[in-house]
Amino acid sequence: MDPSKVIPGFEIYSSVGLIRSVGPLRSAFYRISITVMGTLDMQIGLEEYQHRPRTLSFTVPHQIFQKDNISSDAFGYYMLFEAGFLEDVLPAVALAMEFPFFGLLGSPVFQMSEEELQRIIGLVMKIDEEVQHLRTGRVKAVKLYLYLLLLEARRSYERQGLDSAVPGQAAPSLVSRYLRLVAVHYLDKRQVADYASMLGVSANHLNRMVKEATGRTASECIREMLVQEAKSLLRYTDSSVSEIAYQMDFSDPASFNRFFRAAADETPLLWRKRYK
Repeated sequence: MDPSKVIPGFEIYSSVGLIRSVGPLRSAFYRISITVMGTLDMQIGLEEYQHRPRTLSFTVPHQIFQKDNISSDAFGYYMLFEAGFLEDVLPAVALAMEFPFFGLLGSPVFQMSEEELQRIIGLVMKIDEEVQHLRTGRVKAVKLYLYLLLLEARRSYERQGLDSAVPGQAAPSLVSRYLRLVAVHYLDKRQVADYASMLGVSANHLNRMVKEATGRTASECIREMLVQEAKSLLRYTDSSVSEIAYQMDFSDPASFNRFFRAAADETPLLWRKRYK
């Protein structure tokens, strides 16, 4: 893109030329993905989703996600914006309250109707037009169109009842809250007891519920997020394996190597050579 057209804190692009696999990647931005055609598999933290035509997904800063099995006919649009980008329109602290799909307990992936999708695409085209033309007030216009796009997504979200709790689902709700808390706090909270305290249950009860719902222990979920973090750093940074080990608070590189090899069946260096 022409450097003069860059809008600080915001990016928009289509999926043309997208590689078949993305991530694990920890992004510093809020991200909006709009699938118009085709399919792909997406994992956000520890939860797995499938994009089909008319699917929207939302991720928040520092959340790990990955996309795989992207079909050859897949096409869509992607927008990234920094936490403070909409500050003139909506304070960053209110973003998840206004748009629950950005919240800890919201549904970050959902499908909309064709009519709703067309309204969203219309706003994407308006945003791209403002980005491409150096006209008065273009930055404010992009912010307002982005807010309207998020509002259209919220209306679809509410129409489908995704903002309403379903009675009789206490256990799945507990597990979902646990998985999402782990996806946020895995770097500084590595004990199941930490999360049990946050959720107001015993560690044994939490582990039992997680095992029943996912087939994995609560500790295994924490380890999986740490493995995703390691893969993200190995694939998308130039930090050495030793630097990554200390960055992730392992006592030494040998401990990190043993941890990674137990999870990935190969050393960090070999994994990096295959995927970087």
